[in-house]
Amino acid sequence: MAPLEQRRPRSSANKEWSDQGVRTMSAPSTSTKVMVTGARGQLGTDLVDALQGKVPVAGLEGDPRTGNLGRRVPVEVVATDLPELDITDRDAVLSFVDDARPDVVIHGAAFTAVDVCEAQPGTAFAVNALGTRHIAEAAARTGAHLCYISTDYVFDGTSPRPYVEWDRPNPVSVYGRSKHAGEIEVLNACPGATVVRISWVSGFHGTNIVKTILRLASEPGTLRFVDDQVGCPTFTADLVGVLADLTAERRPGLFHVTNQGVTSWFDFARGVLKASGDDPGRVEPMATADQRPPRPAQRPTNSALANMALELSGLPLLPTWEDGLGRLVAALTAHVGDT
Repeated sequence: MAPLEQRRPRSSANKEWSDQGVRTMSAPSTSTKVMVTGARGQLGTDLVDALQGKVPVAGLEGDPRTGNLGRRVPVEVVATDLPELDITDRDAVLSFVDDARPDVVIHGAAFTAVDVCEAQPGTAFAVNALGTRHIAEAAARTGAHLCYISTDYVFDGTSPRPYVEWDRPNPVSVYGRSKHAGEIEVLNACPGATVVRISWVSGFHGTNIVKTILRLASEPGTLRFVDDQVGCPTFTADLVGVLADLTAERRPGLFHVTNQGVTSWFDFARGVLKASGDDPGRVEPMATADQRPPRPAQRPTNSALANMALELSGLPLLPTWEDGLGRLVAALTAHVGDT
């Protein structure tokens, strides 16, 4: 591995996913270079589109609330994901980042299977904590600005109000503890880093709760969803432009970024059916305690995130969750089989 203090020249290649799993999309030579981890996931796919000046599927073009998608100046993107870059391998991460020489690293790669994390805590911490340590170390060594994507699961859910960025984390699951450990690693290694907490995430790509509800609703019968867990849905097509803005401006510290409004899973499921033209009355409420079998991981009862840091900074807030959901459901139903 070449010495990290020796800055390498930037590549001018314009290539899609190579044999090494690196997708580099070039922009003008003066452009910022942004490295995205987890680039094939539902968030990463939309983020790469936004950074390249495109409008992600179900996104809003030219809306300042969502980062003026489609009108952004494209940047050079180095997109990577498993299996090509294993973030638990320190040497591989340091070498990769040293070779890429990004100006910004947006770290979205994570082990997000909440219930599986309970059975595999070693894997959860290896990826979400130690892997994030490696990314943070590499960013610090190369002088890149780091943006870490975190979660509402860092809170225990006992607050009577939405959580703000200055509330003390107290995770109650392995997943939440491992992601909070990642926050600590990032802010220790890169004090000027951006940490963005998101919640109840859905998008056009990948697997998510909106697609699950639509699949369940395609069969006859009722659907049952808990009405005693509340949070703030976040839609990737709305989120990614804000991530691009926060990193372009090198905004330091913690930010909660979600679509606006608080809802329960019960009301969210009813919203999905309503948006798809189905009967929301098919959804029935249930208590978390009545789930059979019970979920291995404890969920926060209240994981709603107030976007106070954005608001106090004078930055626009995302559209309502009903708005984002309507656009996503419309896109999914119009492109059945394409996701």
